[in-house]
Amino acid sequence: MASLTSKELLEKIFHDDYEHLRARTLRMTRLRIPGKEVCLAHVFTPTDSSIYQNLGLHIGVHEGEDHTGETIGLIRFTPWEAVVVAADTALKAADVEIGFMDRFNGSLIITGQRSQVDTAVSETVSFFGNELGFAVCEVMRS
Repeated sequence: MASLTSKELLEKIFHDDYEHLRARTLRMTRLRIPGKEVCLAHVFTPTDSSIYQNLGLHIGVHEGEDHTGETIGLIRFTPWEAVVVAADTALKAADVEIGFMDRFNGSLIITGQRSQVDTAVSETVSFFGNELGFAVCEVMRS
């Protein structure tokens, strides 16, 4: 598919009104319509403790805990509320902790031992793909 210039895109969208609108300031907004999707699944073990601190894994309900050296699993969902089901699925699949869960943005962070986090993320992605009919991505590991 060939790329369109901004002018060509505007002409295509506003084909009849383009000449009338050309002198005006136009504001274009991109938006994403959430579907049933797992769009990020990643398992990694950070080598720097600042990552744990910047994720806030040492404050709030985790105050005083030290997650340094633990593996982190990140999963991102649409619709965003699916994160509640994902958290339950991850906790049932393996011995992991919820580091962060955001039902307004669909983000889930789980922590624990490498094998446990890997199992939890894999099982959660599999459940969403096979049982709930979500489009799922591949689980990335680093």
